[in-house]
Amino acid sequence: QVQLVESGGGLVQAGGSLRLSCAASGRTFSSSAMGWFRQAPGKEREFVAAISWRGSTIYYADSVKGRFTISRDNAKNTVYLQMNSLKPEDTAVYYCALDAPSGRPSPNAYEYDYWGQGTQVTVSS
Repeated sequence: QVQLVESGGGLVQAGGSLRLSCAASGRTFSSSAMGWFRQAPGKEREFVAAISWRGSTIYYADSVKGRFTISRDNAKNTVYLQMNSLKPEDTAVYYCALDAPSGRPSPNAYEYDYWGQGTQVTVSS
């Protein structure tokens, strides 16, 4: 069984930065693709970023490209999301997800097997 625990969310002013972390338990982390998704109130969950098991392939949503950076440390079973130049529209609950059978990243939420509980990010204007 895999458990994912996000941390690092909080309240920040527009233009500020936050770094989210997602710590995974279980043996499948280092061979699995990981993703970050977010859900704002009244909106559907949307893709943010994804990274392959070795970190060699990375995808970003257009809305965060150039501002957010996804990375991973397989020795620590942790994936990160560095968020810079934050905007009020980035306000959402951020979730990390693990795609157990595949080392290839995907922007599709239905391809992920395990999800964290989410961490709130609020960006004030």
